[in-house]
Amino acid sequence: MHPRTSLTPLSTRRRFLAQCAIASAAVPLARVASVAAQPAPSGLPPTVMHVFSKPLHWLPAGEAARLIADAGFGGIDYTVRVPQGHVLPERVQEDLPRAIEAAHKAGLKVEMITTEITGVREKHTETLLRTAAKHGVRFYRLGNWNYDAKLSMPDNFAKLRPVLKELADFNASVGIHGAIQNHAGTRVGSSLWDLYELLRDIDPRSLGVQYDIRHATVEGGQSWPLALKLLAPWIKCTDLKDFKWEQSPGKAVIENVPVGEGIVNFDAYFKLVRELKLTGPASVHLEYAPFERSPMPEAEKRVKFPGLMRKDLTTLRGYMAKHGLS
Repeated sequence: MHPRTSLTPLSTRRRFLAQCAIASAAVPLARVASVAAQPAPSGLPPTVMHVFSKPLHWLPAGEAARLIADAGFGGIDYTVRVPQGHVLPERVQEDLPRAIEAAHKAGLKVEMITTEITGVREKHTETLLRTAAKHGVRFYRLGNWNYDAKLSMPDNFAKLRPVLKELADFNASVGIHGAIQNHAGTRVGSSLWDLYELLRDIDPRSLGVQYDIRHATVEGGQSWPLALKLLAPWIKCTDLKDFKWEQSPGKAVIENVPVGEGIVNFDAYFKLVRELKLTGPASVHLEYAPFERSPMPEAEKRVKFPGLMRKDLTTLRGYMAKHGLS
Protein backbone atom coordinates (compact mmCIF):
# COMPACT_ATOMS: atom_id res chain seq x y z
CA MET A 1 0.00 0.00 0.00
CA HIS A 2 1.12 3.56 -0.58
CA PRO A 3 0.85 5.72 2.58
CA ARG A 4 -0.79 9.09 2.18
CA THR A 5 1.71 11.92 2.31
CA SER A 6 0.99 14.58 4.94
CA LEU A 7 0.49 18.05 3.50
CA THR A 8 2.82 20.93 4.25
CA PRO A 9 1.48 24.51 4.52
CA LEU A 10 2.67 25.12 0.95
CA SER A 11 0.90 22.09 -0.43
CA THR A 12 -2.22 22.98 1.58
CA ARG A 13 -2.21 26.40 -0.11
CA ARG A 14 -1.77 24.68 -3.48
CA ARG A 15 -4.73 22.42 -2.74
CA PHE A 16 -6.85 25.47 -1.91
CA LEU A 17 -5.85 27.15 -5.18
CA ALA A 18 -6.49 23.97 -7.15
CA GLN A 19 -9.92 23.58 -5.59
CA CYS A 20 -10.73 27.17 -6.53
CA ALA A 21 -9.68 26.44 -10.13
CA ILE A 22 -11.80 23.29 -10.19
CA ALA A 23 -14.77 25.17 -8.79
CA SER A 24 -14.44 27.83 -11.48
CA ALA A 25 -14.52 25.09 -14.14
CA ALA A 26 -17.52 23.35 -12.58
CA VAL A 27 -20.15 25.56 -14.22
CA PRO A 28 -19.06 24.98 -17.84
CA LEU A 29 -18.40 21.30 -17.10
CA ALA A 30 -21.84 20.89 -15.55
CA ARG A 31 -23.38 22.60 -18.58
CA VAL A 32 -21.58 20.26 -20.99
CA ALA A 33 -22.36 17.23 -18.83
CA SER A 34 -26.06 18.11 -18.78
CA VAL A 35 -26.03 18.24 -22.59
CA ALA A 36 -24.15 14.95 -22.78
CA ALA A 37 -26.61 13.29 -20.39
CA GLN A 38 -29.47 13.87 -22.83
CA PRO A 39 -30.08 11.44 -25.69
CA ALA A 40 -27.60 12.35 -28.41
CA PRO A 41 -29.09 13.80 -31.61
CA SER A 42 -27.01 11.22 -33.45
CA GLY A 43 -28.92 8.41 -31.75
CA LEU A 44 -25.61 6.82 -30.70
CA PRO A 45 -25.16 5.54 -27.12
CA PRO A 46 -23.17 7.73 -24.71
CA THR A 47 -19.39 7.37 -24.77
CA VAL A 48 -17.92 6.35 -21.41
CA MET A 49 -14.77 8.41 -20.98
CA HIS A 50 -12.07 6.35 -19.29
CA VAL A 51 -8.66 7.54 -18.11
CA PHE A 52 -5.63 5.45 -19.10
CA SER A 53 -4.11 4.62 -15.71
CA LYS A 54 -0.42 4.71 -16.72
CA PRO A 55 0.36 8.21 -15.30
CA LEU A 56 -1.25 7.16 -12.00
CA HIS A 57 0.96 4.15 -11.23
CA TRP A 58 2.18 5.97 -8.12
CA LEU A 59 -1.27 5.34 -6.64
CA PRO A 60 -2.84 1.95 -5.77
CA ALA A 61 -5.66 0.97 -8.12
CA GLY A 62 -8.43 2.05 -5.75
CA GLU A 63 -6.95 5.48 -5.07
CA ALA A 64 -6.33 6.03 -8.78
CA ALA A 65 -9.99 5.24 -9.42
CA ARG A 66 -11.15 7.73 -6.77
CA LEU A 67 -8.95 10.48 -8.21
CA ILE A 68 -10.34 9.82 -11.70
CA ALA A 69 -13.91 9.86 -10.40
CA ASP A 70 -13.25 13.14 -8.59
CA ALA A 71 -12.17 14.63 -11.93
CA GLY A 72 -15.55 13.75 -13.44
CA PHE A 73 -14.69 10.77 -15.66
CA GLY A 74 -16.87 7.69 -16.05
CA GLY A 75 -14.28 4.93 -16.26
CA ILE A 76 -10.71 3.77 -15.77
CA ASP A 77 -8.60 1.95 -18.37
CA TYR A 78 -6.38 -0.15 -16.09
CA THR A 79 -2.90 -1.22 -17.16
CA VAL A 80 -2.64 -5.02 -16.86
CA ARG A 81 0.94 -5.58 -17.92
CA VAL A 82 4.61 -5.64 -16.88
CA PRO A 83 6.99 -4.24 -15.81
CA GLN A 84 4.60 -1.58 -14.54
CA GLY A 85 0.88 -2.00 -14.30
CA HIS A 86 -1.91 -1.51 -11.83
CA VAL A 87 -2.42 -5.26 -12.21
CA LEU A 88 0.39 -7.68 -13.02
CA PRO A 89 -0.59 -10.51 -15.42
CA GLU A 90 0.64 -13.22 -13.02
CA ARG A 91 -1.74 -11.88 -10.35
CA VAL A 92 -4.71 -11.13 -12.59
CA GLN A 93 -7.09 -13.61 -10.95
CA GLU A 94 -6.54 -12.04 -7.53
CA ASP A 95 -5.91 -8.38 -8.31
CA LEU A 96 -8.04 -7.52 -11.35
CA PRO A 97 -11.38 -8.30 -9.63
CA ARG A 98 -10.28 -6.19 -6.65
CA ALA A 99 -9.26 -3.29 -8.90
CA ILE A 100 -12.58 -3.47 -10.76
CA GLU A 101 -14.52 -3.60 -7.49
CA ALA A 102 -12.61 -0.52 -6.25
CA ALA A 103 -13.46 1.30 -9.49
CA HIS A 104 -17.14 0.41 -9.14
CA LYS A 105 -17.15 1.69 -5.55
CA ALA A 106 -15.77 4.98 -6.87
CA GLY A 107 -18.60 5.12 -9.41
CA LEU A 108 -16.46 4.16 -12.42
CA LYS A 109 -16.85 1.57 -15.16
CA VAL A 110 -14.03 -0.66 -16.36
CA GLU A 111 -15.04 -1.41 -19.94
CA MET A 112 -11.49 -1.48 -21.26
CA ILE A 113 -8.01 -2.51 -20.09
CA THR A 114 -4.51 -2.26 -21.58
CA THR A 115 -2.35 -5.39 -21.94
CA GLU A 116 0.77 -6.61 -23.70
CA ILE A 117 -0.93 -9.64 -25.25
CA THR A 118 0.34 -10.54 -28.73
CA GLY A 119 -0.76 -14.16 -28.93
CA VAL A 120 -3.10 -16.75 -27.45
CA ARG A 121 -0.24 -19.07 -26.50
CA GLU A 122 1.59 -16.60 -24.29
CA LYS A 123 1.80 -17.60 -20.64
CA HIS A 124 -0.95 -15.45 -19.11
CA THR A 125 -3.22 -14.72 -22.08
CA GLU A 126 -5.98 -17.25 -21.46
CA THR A 127 -6.27 -16.59 -17.71
CA LEU A 128 -6.10 -12.83 -18.17
CA LEU A 129 -8.81 -12.65 -20.82
CA ARG A 130 -11.14 -15.11 -19.12
CA THR A 131 -10.84 -13.16 -15.86
CA ALA A 132 -11.38 -9.82 -17.56
CA ALA A 133 -14.44 -11.00 -19.48
CA LYS A 134 -15.92 -12.63 -16.36
CA HIS A 135 -15.75 -9.30 -14.54
CA GLY A 136 -17.34 -7.19 -17.24
CA VAL A 137 -14.39 -5.94 -19.29
CA ARG A 138 -15.54 -5.64 -22.90
CA PHE A 139 -12.34 -4.51 -24.66
CA TYR A 140 -8.62 -5.01 -24.20
CA ARG A 141 -5.75 -3.32 -25.96
CA LEU A 142 -3.15 -5.66 -27.43
CA GLY A 143 0.60 -5.31 -27.22
CA ASN A 144 2.80 -4.31 -30.14
CA TRP A 145 4.47 -6.10 -33.04
CA ASN A 146 7.56 -4.96 -34.92
CA TYR A 147 8.04 -5.75 -38.59
CA ASP A 148 10.72 -8.29 -39.45
CA ALA A 149 13.15 -6.36 -41.65
CA LYS A 150 14.32 -9.62 -43.22
CA LEU A 151 10.87 -10.25 -44.68
CA SER A 152 8.94 -8.37 -47.34
CA MET A 153 5.81 -6.52 -46.24
CA PRO A 154 3.50 -9.16 -47.80
CA ASP A 155 5.47 -11.91 -46.01
CA ASN A 156 5.15 -10.01 -42.72
CA PHE A 157 1.39 -9.90 -43.22
CA ALA A 158 1.28 -13.61 -44.04
CA LYS A 159 3.22 -14.39 -40.87
CA LEU A 160 0.99 -12.30 -38.59
CA ARG A 161 -2.48 -13.11 -39.99
CA PRO A 162 -2.71 -16.60 -38.38
CA VAL A 163 -1.70 -15.13 -35.01
CA LEU A 164 -4.49 -12.55 -35.21
CA LYS A 165 -7.01 -15.11 -36.42
CA GLU A 166 -6.22 -17.35 -33.45
CA LEU A 167 -6.63 -14.38 -31.09
CA ALA A 168 -9.92 -13.43 -32.71
CA ASP A 169 -11.28 -16.96 -32.32
CA PHE A 170 -10.30 -17.08 -28.65
CA ASN A 171 -11.82 -13.64 -28.00
CA ALA A 172 -15.08 -14.82 -29.52
CA SER A 173 -15.09 -17.90 -27.30
CA VAL A 174 -14.83 -15.87 -24.07
CA GLY A 175 -16.83 -12.81 -25.13
CA ILE A 176 -14.26 -10.03 -25.29
CA HIS A 177 -12.91 -7.75 -28.04
CA GLY A 178 -9.19 -7.28 -28.70
CA ALA A 179 -7.95 -4.04 -30.24
CA ILE A 180 -4.68 -3.00 -31.88
CA GLN A 181 -3.72 0.60 -31.16
CA ASN A 182 -2.34 2.50 -34.13
CA HIS A 183 0.86 4.04 -32.83
CA ALA A 184 3.17 6.52 -34.56
CA GLY A 185 6.46 5.07 -35.73
CA THR A 186 7.36 1.99 -37.75
CA ARG A 187 5.64 -0.80 -35.84
CA VAL A 188 2.64 -2.77 -37.04
CA GLY A 189 -0.36 -0.45 -37.27
CA SER A 190 1.53 2.82 -37.49
CA SER A 191 0.46 3.47 -41.07
CA LEU A 192 -3.13 2.25 -40.43
CA TRP A 193 -3.49 0.93 -43.97
CA ASP A 194 -1.54 -2.15 -42.88
CA LEU A 195 -4.22 -2.88 -40.28
CA TYR A 196 -6.78 -3.26 -43.03
CA GLU A 197 -4.56 -5.80 -44.77
CA LEU A 198 -4.30 -7.75 -41.53
CA LEU A 199 -7.92 -7.48 -40.38
CA ARG A 200 -9.99 -7.53 -43.56
CA ASP A 201 -10.91 -11.24 -43.17
CA ILE A 202 -11.39 -11.09 -39.37
CA ASP A 203 -14.75 -10.65 -37.64
CA PRO A 204 -14.80 -7.07 -36.26
CA ARG A 205 -16.82 -8.26 -33.27
CA SER A 206 -13.83 -10.10 -31.82
CA LEU A 207 -10.72 -8.24 -33.03
CA GLY A 208 -10.13 -4.77 -34.40
CA VAL A 209 -8.60 -1.35 -33.81
CA GLN A 210 -8.32 0.99 -30.84
CA TYR A 211 -8.20 4.11 -32.98
CA ASP A 212 -5.85 6.80 -31.70
CA ILE A 213 -6.48 10.15 -33.40
CA ARG A 214 -3.26 11.67 -32.05
CA HIS A 215 -1.06 8.97 -33.58
CA ALA A 216 -3.18 8.95 -36.75
CA THR A 217 -2.57 12.69 -37.15
CA VAL A 218 1.19 12.27 -36.61
CA GLU A 219 1.43 9.66 -39.37
CA GLY A 220 -1.51 10.66 -41.55
CA GLY A 221 -1.20 14.44 -41.66
CA GLN A 222 -4.20 15.44 -43.75
CA SER A 223 -5.06 11.94 -44.98
CA TRP A 224 -6.07 10.37 -41.64
CA PRO A 225 -9.84 10.54 -42.44
CA LEU A 226 -9.31 8.04 -45.27
CA ALA A 227 -7.90 5.40 -42.95
CA LEU A 228 -10.58 6.12 -40.37
CA LYS A 229 -13.27 5.43 -42.97
CA LEU A 230 -11.48 2.30 -44.17
CA LEU A 231 -11.13 0.83 -40.68
CA ALA A 232 -14.48 1.99 -39.29
CA PRO A 233 -16.04 -1.52 -39.11
CA TRP A 234 -13.20 -2.68 -36.83
CA ILE A 235 -13.11 0.38 -34.54
CA LYS A 236 -14.93 -0.46 -31.30
CA CYS A 237 -12.97 1.73 -28.86
CA THR A 238 -10.74 4.79 -29.16
CA ASP A 239 -7.92 6.85 -27.60
CA LEU A 240 -7.99 10.63 -27.20
CA LYS A 241 -5.02 12.99 -26.80
CA ASP A 242 -3.35 15.95 -28.48
CA PHE A 243 0.12 17.08 -29.59
CA LYS A 244 2.08 19.75 -31.44
CA TRP A 245 5.31 19.83 -33.41
CA GLU A 246 8.36 21.54 -31.94
CA GLN A 247 10.46 22.47 -34.95
CA SER A 248 14.13 23.24 -35.35
CA PRO A 249 16.35 23.19 -38.45
CA GLY A 250 16.31 19.73 -39.96
CA LYS A 251 13.92 18.07 -37.54
CA ALA A 252 10.61 18.21 -35.73
CA VAL A 253 9.89 16.71 -32.32
CA ILE A 254 6.48 15.74 -30.94
CA GLU A 255 5.34 17.48 -27.78
CA ASN A 256 2.22 16.12 -26.12
CA VAL A 257 -0.13 18.85 -24.88
CA PRO A 258 -3.56 19.17 -23.23
CA VAL A 259 -6.58 18.48 -25.43
CA GLY A 260 -7.43 21.47 -27.61
CA GLU A 261 -3.96 23.04 -27.37
CA GLY A 262 -2.37 21.05 -30.18
CA ILE A 263 -2.95 20.35 -33.85
CA VAL A 264 -5.37 17.40 -33.67
CA ASN A 265 -8.51 18.47 -35.51
CA PHE A 266 -11.10 17.28 -33.01
CA ASP A 267 -13.91 19.04 -34.85
CA ALA A 268 -13.22 17.06 -38.02
CA TYR A 269 -12.65 13.90 -35.99
CA PHE A 270 -15.89 13.97 -34.01
CA LYS A 271 -17.83 14.98 -37.13
CA LEU A 272 -16.60 11.77 -38.77
CA VAL A 273 -17.23 9.74 -35.62
CA ARG A 274 -20.87 10.77 -35.86
CA GLU A 275 -21.13 10.19 -39.61
CA LEU A 276 -19.54 6.74 -39.34
CA LYS A 277 -21.61 5.92 -36.22
CA LEU A 278 -18.56 4.84 -34.24
CA THR A 279 -19.39 3.77 -30.71
CA GLY A 280 -17.64 2.29 -27.69
CA PRO A 281 -15.59 3.61 -24.77
CA ALA A 282 -12.79 6.13 -25.13
CA SER A 283 -9.50 6.18 -23.23
CA VAL A 284 -8.09 9.63 -22.48
CA HIS A 285 -4.28 9.51 -22.42
CA LEU A 286 -2.55 12.05 -20.18
CA GLU A 287 0.94 12.10 -21.63
CA TYR A 288 1.94 15.73 -21.21
CA ALA A 289 3.75 17.36 -18.27
CA PRO A 290 3.23 17.12 -15.33
CA PHE A 291 1.65 13.69 -15.87
CA GLU A 292 4.84 12.48 -17.55
CA ARG A 293 8.51 13.54 -17.57
CA SER A 294 8.02 16.03 -14.74
CA PRO A 295 9.12 14.82 -11.29
CA MET A 296 6.70 16.10 -8.66
CA PRO A 297 5.99 15.18 -5.03
CA GLU A 298 2.93 12.96 -4.60
CA ALA A 299 1.19 15.55 -2.45
CA GLU A 300 1.46 18.09 -5.27
CA LYS A 301 0.20 15.54 -7.81
CA ARG A 302 -2.90 14.96 -5.69
CA VAL A 303 -3.58 18.70 -5.82
CA LYS A 304 -2.83 19.43 -9.48
CA PHE A 305 -3.88 16.32 -11.40
CA PRO A 306 -7.68 16.43 -10.91
CA GLY A 307 -7.97 19.99 -12.24
CA LEU A 308 -5.87 19.22 -15.31
CA MET A 309 -7.84 16.05 -15.98
CA ARG A 310 -11.12 17.90 -15.59
CA LYS A 311 -9.95 20.52 -18.10
CA ASP A 312 -9.29 17.84 -20.77
CA LEU A 313 -12.66 16.27 -20.07
CA THR A 314 -14.47 19.59 -20.32
CA THR A 315 -12.78 20.33 -23.66
CA LEU A 316 -13.59 16.90 -25.09
CA ARG A 317 -17.20 17.04 -23.96
CA GLY A 318 -17.48 20.46 -25.59
CA TYR A 319 -16.32 19.09 -28.94
CA MET A 320 -18.62 16.10 -28.64
CA ALA A 321 -21.68 18.12 -27.69
CA LYS A 322 -21.01 20.39 -30.66
CA HIS A 323 -21.29 17.39 -32.97
CA GLY A 324 -24.30 15.81 -31.31
CA LEU A 325 -22.37 13.17 -29.39
CA SER A 326 -22.40 12.38 -25.68
